[in-house]
Amino acid sequence: MSGTTAQGHDSTAAPSRAAVVRHTRGARFLLLFAVFLCAACGLVYELALTALGSYLIGNSVLQTSVVISVMVCAMGLGSLAAKPLRRRAVGAFALVEGVLALVGGLSVLVLYAAFAWLQLYTPAMIVVAVAVGMLIGAEIPLLMTLLQRIRRQEAGSAVADMFAVDYIGALVGGLGFPLWLLPTFGQLKGTLVVGAVNAVAGVIVVVFIFRRQMRRWVRGALLAGVTAVLAVLGTTYTFADDLEVTARQQMYRDPIVHAETTPYQEIVVTRSTAFTGEPDVRLFLNGDLQFSSVDEYRYHESLVHPTLSGSRANVLIMGGGDGLALREVLRYDDVQHVTLVELDPAMTRLARALKPLRDLNDKALDDPRVKVVNADAFNWLRGARQHYDAVVIDFPDPDTAALAKLYSVEFYHLLGQVLTPQSRVMVQSGSPFFAPKTYWSIAKTIETAGYATNQFQVDVPSFGNWGYVLATPGGGTSPPLRLASDAPQLRYLDEAVLKAAAVFPVDRRRQDVRPSTLMDPAVLEYVLDEWENY
Repeated sequence: MSGTTAQGHDSTAAPSRAAVVRHTRGARFLLLFAVFLCAACGLVYELALTALGSYLIGNSVLQTSVVISVMVCAMGLGSLAAKPLRRRAVGAFALVEGVLALVGGLSVLVLYAAFAWLQLYTPAMIVVAVAVGMLIGAEIPLLMTLLQRIRRQEAGSAVADMFAVDYIGALVGGLGFPLWLLPTFGQLKGTLVVGAVNAVAGVIVVVFIFRRQMRRWVRGALLAGVTAVLAVLGTTYTFADDLEVTARQQMYRDPIVHAETTPYQEIVVTRSTAFTGEPDVRLFLNGDLQFSSVDEYRYHESLVHPTLSGSRANVLIMGGGDGLALREVLRYDDVQHVTLVELDPAMTRLARALKPLRDLNDKALDDPRVKVVNADAFNWLRGARQHYDAVVIDFPDPDTAALAKLYSVEFYHLLGQVLTPQSRVMVQSGSPFFAPKTYWSIAKTIETAGYATNQFQVDVPSFGNWGYVLATPGGGTSPPLRLASDAPQLRYLDEAVLKAAAVFPVDRRRQDVRPSTLMDPAVLEYVLDEWENY
């Protein structure tokens, strides 16, 4: 065990009983509280790096795997590196907490800047994960040493106490990040707040527990350092919004008119300043373009109108929180009811409130025929009982595990519960040109779930070549690809265009691919592989 000498200096020699710090239960409580705070902060840093990588790069499974594996390895190295520091455990702990507060608190800002200006996110993320992991790993041996100085315990008992509090702190940090920290402060400011908490944990140990065991000048220097760290974090917090806007704007061609990070995604709306013609309004989710106002009508006419060529009194739209597919559905007077299921309430709120979006969707979400449900589509279907004549599925591309489940055999089986034998379903299915395996895997997945399908592709200049799958339940004959006789006047689509859209060139016709299931998300594998170079 380590302890202090009679002169108050740290020593590696076993301390005498008189030399061991004899604090009250309050001192031990404060130290265990510091353990709790450190554990909570450490897990938040880990989650913040994982979430940021998922937003900026995609492939959340890979980002999570890299961050966790690198940080866990670094924590082991940090624990080993901290062994010599136990001789000066009090000062070393305060120093580690100060550096960790600075590195961890600034980690999201640094990585965001590396992505926006240098396009070096992955190497920077690994460096930051190693640094944060080593500092977190250094905490445990130092805290264990300090705990023994307050009251000697048998090693197993001390470890049990330490890790019990550590795991509870991790639980609080893990739940607090998505449920409170992210919605309240956002990712950038949230990590700055956590960094400040880390610095305070160091102050608790130095000032309130072991202040008499350190020379005055050392204690003063450490407190000054922690104060400086808090000043840096506080100043950065003050300018965080400006820094985030500047970095974010670097990634987009046109001026940003709205940006927010929700618990589900990063939403960005840009608007070009055009001297002639209409300005170009664009929506991006996690950096991926969802539409351009210049040509979005091509995409949404193709998505909606062939679906509504049959019965359409009761329509279900899944995804499409921007309201543009809904706008097209509401052009039919005989549509009586529309249910829009969108995961992110911020997206539907924005579609109602932001003027560029509201103008584009013609205030569709305020139509009395529309019911908006903010829920996960997969789980919502498990409890849905109403039947729908037509279903429009407008999810983002399946480039994460969470999205891939919405392109699975199991999802389409659930969808069948809300369909009638005459229902028509349209699924946006990505690009047959840029991602042909992904496209045909979606088609095969729908067929494996028991649907008859018909495939077609259109040209949307802001996306390039884009494809859809029209389906009807029950298998059998492919559903006819047509427009309703009473379809409204469209800007892009007519019968001739639709007929031509069903013809695929030789190099992009059906491929031998796997269907996608929850246990084998083949579509995720295909989309990540095919879009890697685009």
